Amino acid sequence: MPTPVRAIAFFDLDNTLVRGSTMFLYALTAWKQRQLRLIDLVRFGWHQLTFLTVGETTAHSTVAQSRGLALIAGRSVEALADIAHATARDAVESRLITASLDRARTHLAKGDEVWIVTASPRSFAEIVAADLGFTGALGTEVESKDGFATGHLVDAPLHGLRKVAAITKLAATKGVNLSDCSAYSDSRNDIPMLSAVGHAFAVNPDRELGRVAESRGWEIIPIRQKRQA
Repeated sequence: MPTPVRAIAFFDLDNTLVRGSTMFLYALTAWKQRQLRLIDLVRFGWHQLTFLTVGETTAHSTVAQSRGLALIAGRSVEALADIAHATARDAVESRLITASLDRARTHLAKGDEVWIVTASPRSFAEIVAADLGFTGALGTEVESKDGFATGHLVDAPLHGLRKVAAITKLAATKGVNLSDCSAYSDSRNDIPMLSAVGHAFAVNPDRELGRVAESRGWEIIPIRQKRQA
């Protein structure tokens, strides 16, 4: 008989577990493998800069998503998975945020499940989660047909209120109360997810999330980027 789940800790990915945009890291890996043009990498780099300086905005997410989908259209799922594994191994690990990773490991040590919840593609998030020893990942579903990416989404991105729906469904399948769960994010866009759980944490929050966190008594966690060995 499986061990009952005590609680679940939900972690946003970009700028919460990993400094910056993981899709930029994915693009950088693709460029190094000569799977991406330099001009496309520069465009992703610009999005990375604005993300780091002003935080995630709806416009940022929309443009980054459309560029990313256009770039993967027609590519084999196998080749895209190879890039994802290389990104997780060579780029993500060096940019992990120590404070968040320590919290995740504390949850695991207590017997909690730890899930990444992100607007990034689920297939990529699952690779990162597996590498970190987490329970699993929820993410945006990217469409493929006959082993090739179509450049379209199966459904809307896992963002805002859709994250709330996703974690509510997951908690229900595990027999866990959201009031016993925790959530971590840096972004104003995740205020609905943070509000849905019993224990909310703002990780190096943007201005709006910081204001809400202070008014609601949520813990604010400063970040330190994990040093490379």
